[in-house]
Amino acid sequence: MDLELWSVRPLWLTVLAALWGAAAGLLVPRAAYRFAVEPDEAWRTRCPHGHALTGAAGGWLGLARCADCAQYLRDLRDLRTSWSAPGDAGTVPGGAGRVPGDAPTTYRYGPGTPLVALTTAGACAGLALATGARPELAVWLLLAPLGVLLAVVDFQVQRLPDVLTLPLAGLALVLLGLMALVPEHAGQWPTALFGSLVLGGAYFLLFLVNPNGMGFGDVKLALGIGAVLGWYGWGTVVLGTFAGFLFGGLYGLGLVLMRRAGRKTSIPFGPFLIAGAYVGLLIGAYAA
Repeated sequence: MDLELWSVRPLWLTVLAALWGAAAGLLVPRAAYRFAVEPDEAWRTRCPHGHALTGAAGGWLGLARCADCAQYLRDLRDLRTSWSAPGDAGTVPGGAGRVPGDAPTTYRYGPGTPLVALTTAGACAGLALATGARPELAVWLLLAPLGVLLAVVDFQVQRLPDVLTLPLAGLALVLLGLMALVPEHAGQWPTALFGSLVLGGAYFLLFLVNPNGMGFGDVKLALGIGAVLGWYGWGTVVLGTFAGFLFGGLYGLGLVLMRRAGRKTSIPFGPFLIAGAYVGLLIGAYAA
C-alpha cells in the first residue's frame, strides 16, 4: 500500500507544481515590462500609452493589462456599433470612430502572458518530477518564477537588475538553510554556500578578464545559481555551469550562421545561465 501511495504522490505534486507555476507565471509579464528598462532609466510606472499602472504592491503585482486601455477600446467598440451603417462599418460621422495613431489598439502589454505562464508551469512541473516530495522542492518552486522573470528581462534589454539577482542569492541561501533543518532533505547547505562563493568568484574573474563578454549582472546572478546547484554537490555545480555555457554558445553560433549577429555581437547570457542551472538542478535532484 505504501508503494502505491508513493507512486501516486509525485503525480499530485507535479500537478500542483504546474498549477503554481502557471499562476505565478501570469504575474511575470507585468513585472518584466516594468523592469525591462535601460540602466539609467527608472522602472516603468505607466503602460505603453501613458496610463498609470495600479494594483497590488504599488502596481507590481497583477496581470499585464491596462484597465484604461481596455475601457477606451470598449468605448470605441460601443461607439462604432451605435453609429455604424451599411457600407461604413467602423466609422462615425466626423471620423470619431477612427482610432488615432497614438491610441491603444490592445489593452495588453509586455511579453506574451500565455507563453510565459506555460513556461513557468513546465519548469515547476519538471522540478516536482525530479525532486519528489523532498522539502527543498518548496525552495525550487519559489525561485523558479524569479528565474523566469530574470530570463525574460535579460532577453529584452540585456540587463539583470540587482533588485532581482541579489535577493535570489539571499533567498536561496536562507531558504536552503531552513530546509537543511527539515528531515528527508537530500542536499548539503555548506556546499550550497561554498558553491555560491566559488561560482560567483569564478564569474567575477571572467568579468575582470573580459568585461565585454561577461556582464557584472551575470556575476551577481552566479551567486544564486551557485547556491542552488551547490545544494546537490560539486558535480551538479560543474554540470549546470557547463550546460549554461553550452546553451549560450549554441545560441550565439546559431545567430552567426543565420547572419543575425557577428562574432563580437553581445548576447544576453543570463537566460542561458539560468537554463543550464535548471538542467543541472533537474539531474542533481533526480540523482540525489
